[in-house]
Amino acid sequence: MHNIARVDANNDSIIRIRATVTGMVQGVGFRYYTVEQARKLAVSGWVCNRLNGSVEVEAQGSRADIAQLISWLKVGPRWARVDQVQVTEIPCETGRDARTRFRVVADY
Repeated sequence: MHNIARVDANNDSIIRIRATVTGMVQGVGFRYYTVEQARKLAVSGWVCNRLNGSVEVEAQGSRADIAQLISWLKVGPRWARVDQVQVTEIPCETGRDARTRFRVVADY
């Protein structure tokens, strides 16, 4: 697990993370607000509900933008209660969608 949220905001290198968010994070608009936040930051990737009640996020963007997204995930929308956010840095993806699109994907 990496502590990506404490990176230097001047570092523009592109990274990809997988985050698992636990707490009261389903049924409160968490996925849709995550999409909104990611799009504001020009971050690509996806978000989905997991069968265990958590929300999973994969996001790719500049280190600074990913740090901002992680900070937001730790709070979430006002109806959510975030207990924990586990973050792992993973290899970047290539291709058009990997660089430009953030979306909700099917639950699993």
